[in-house]
Amino acid sequence: SGFGSQKVASTPPGSLKPRHPSNIEYYVIEVNARLSRSSALASKATGYPLAYVAAKLILGKSLVEIKNQVTQITQSFFEPALDYIVVKIPRWDMDKFKGTSEKIGSSMKSVGEIMAIGRTFEETIQKGVRMLDIGVQGVTDNNFNLTQEEILAKIKQANSKRIFFITKALKLGVTVQKIYELSGIDPWFLYRLKAIVDAEKELTDVGAMRESSKQQLLHLKQLGFSDKKIGELLGVKELDVRRERIKNKIVPSVFQIDTLAGEFPAMTNYLYTTYNGNHHDVASIGDKGIMVLGSGPYRIGSSVEFDWTCVNTALNLKKHGKKSIIVNCNPETVSTDYDISDRLYFEEISFERVADIYEFEKSSSVVVSVGGQTPNNISKKINQYGIKILGTGAVDIDRAEDRKKFSQLLDDLEVKQPVWNSFTEMDVALKFAKDVGYPILVRPSYVLSGAAMNLCYNPIELKHFIEKATNINKKHPVTISKYMTNAREIEFDGVAEKGNVKVFAISNHIEHAGVHSGDATIVYPAERVRFFSGERMIEIAKQLSKSLNISGPFNIQFMVKDNEVYVIEMNLRASRTFPFISKVTGVNFAEVIVDSFFGKAKAYKIKYPNYVAVKAPQFSFARMEGADPALGVEMGSTGEVACFGDTAEEAYLKSLFSTGLSLKNKSALVSIGGDDFKLKFAESIWRLKNLGFKLYATKNTRLFLQTKGVRTKLAYKLFEKTSPTVIDLIEKRQVSLVINLSEDYNNEGSFKKVITDGYLIRRAAIDNNIPLFTDLNSARFFVNALDRYKIKDLKIKSWDEYL
Repeated sequence: SGFGSQKVASTPPGSLKPRHPSNIEYYVIEVNARLSRSSALASKATGYPLAYVAAKLILGKSLVEIKNQVTQITQSFFEPALDYIVVKIPRWDMDKFKGTSEKIGSSMKSVGEIMAIGRTFEETIQKGVRMLDIGVQGVTDNNFNLTQEEILAKIKQANSKRIFFITKALKLGVTVQKIYELSGIDPWFLYRLKAIVDAEKELTDVGAMRESSKQQLLHLKQLGFSDKKIGELLGVKELDVRRERIKNKIVPSVFQIDTLAGEFPAMTNYLYTTYNGNHHDVASIGDKGIMVLGSGPYRIGSSVEFDWTCVNTALNLKKHGKKSIIVNCNPETVSTDYDISDRLYFEEISFERVADIYEFEKSSSVVVSVGGQTPNNISKKINQYGIKILGTGAVDIDRAEDRKKFSQLLDDLEVKQPVWNSFTEMDVALKFAKDVGYPILVRPSYVLSGAAMNLCYNPIELKHFIEKATNINKKHPVTISKYMTNAREIEFDGVAEKGNVKVFAISNHIEHAGVHSGDATIVYPAERVRFFSGERMIEIAKQLSKSLNISGPFNIQFMVKDNEVYVIEMNLRASRTFPFISKVTGVNFAEVIVDSFFGKAKAYKIKYPNYVAVKAPQFSFARMEGADPALGVEMGSTGEVACFGDTAEEAYLKSLFSTGLSLKNKSALVSIGGDDFKLKFAESIWRLKNLGFKLYATKNTRLFLQTKGVRTKLAYKLFEKTSPTVIDLIEKRQVSLVINLSEDYNNEGSFKKVITDGYLIRRAAIDNNIPLFTDLNSARFFVNALDRYKIKDLKIKSWDEYL
């Protein structure tokens, strides 16, 4: 449609684009003889399994001999016929990358995608925008505080919010022709968006629900408006709209994806809902059906790790005689393969849609604990509506998620936690910060991947971040806590049944506490955790499981400082480390989760292994132009790898090489801020020198190293205006490793020059594909590993050889 593409005069490389909207002439730019990113989408959109058919063709079968997997009675020798519309929308997380631009172009920036299915473009695009889970209810959610000229400028340049700028312009009376001239987007799409904008205006002109007719309500639903959006426009609650809709028999139809537009009877369980229909293609499953809510689009903080748990949960429901009904909207996932579950709904994970499917299927219950934070966030609402949640109850989920309630529980159990307070007013926050001392951590309730969570080092930063956090959710107070420096963070993953812990695993972060768990390098079994500390963690986990009456998964993030154990937070859902822990222990935690739902989970005592496994993050900063690659409390990684080894150092090196790390020569640039960090890294510098590394250092680092007897070459910072600068060394590939350590990456105060140069060093390393370390602990661990192992010493063994 062009919402994510830029109007260009000539055809750009790597694309296929018509020469002119009224001309059928096309250019072929490139052909890839393999399955591509769009292949999975094409398979999911049509129901035609491209990879399956391709595999059969490779084996010598003809299309006539390959059975259609959907209908089970026709051949694969046909072109899919569609009686529905599919829209794929990328998910961007530009807000997670400080300094990066919203503009999109020839370098991919999206971190995930959704696929929406409907019977009209209007219905489908509105569904799709909600599926993105970015806090909007449709394409008309666009309260931009911009002038018309600024909005038109945003439309002209392709960016991640372009569709919202277009609908805002339409609201302001800008013509379709004008938007077409600016964007190059086909007017057909623009007129469809205008129909949505016009319908919204008509509804607000009516002014009250009692005056809106049944026909108007049906029309709005056919245009893809959610109950919540209609309620907002009319000033009534979402449930009021739902009751009015059901009273008027306005409910969605359930249709099949059958590849043949209904020409042949289909055996498929691949379903979607639409308001542009008057019948159902299938009958309800009944109380044997259990709904499993997926994780939605991949994004920073929620990726395939949650889908792994979701899929394994669905598969294990069968052994308990239940039928699985998966609800998800991500075409990249295994859970949206129609042969994984008894029924697949390609739908949004919202209260409205979950309630619609639950009532249609007459399901017995819903699983909210295996799809990450998105299902968790609607658990309270679906419970209040009367939908049964399988496993830990919604009230107990809220007791763990609501920071005030959870903090009170910890106090009642006499469990230590960082000093904290909650507030909605600036004065309370500033007084707290002054009393406990900076730095402090600011965060709202119900977040994923540290959204709107920030470290504040002074009152100016605190004011800025409070405004940012309270804008996210005004219903919940914002929590601030004392940030504990030089502490170690520990992950505790477990499964309980009726409050009794059945299986658990403890792993630790290599990085200092304060690096987001999703960006941390994780070691199993936990190292450098004293016996007393480990026993205390197990004791706390058992206390909390009992108090919250947990049946299902849970994750606790502990912090250890001076041998004292603190609880940072607890999530009553499968964490992103569940797949890793399951694979390195040999115990399928997802299977134990399902067994716990039905009171049949057996207790596991996992033996201390004779191997070590390390999970390392994969970053994509190179694609995020301008983003600062320093690690912090907000998650930035886009993937992960994991490797085994006889020692943590061996497993760590393997993991880093798996992320693409490569040392082309033995030369390193070292720039360290703060005397404390310099002292702590001094031994590692000696090791690098003894390994034969040629060392470059910035002025203060070099002076410090001279006092330790380490000779280095001077690398000048940019403001010193002398060659060779740090950037010269990086861009000319004179170094193959960059170590840039600072005690405070966020402070824009007295160390402004240091921080600015630090940012430029980090950014240059990323842009030139040179390995970069910004965390003291991980840099030291890496140097230790290099000192201990050469590449030829790293063993290659299969998974079962370790387990």
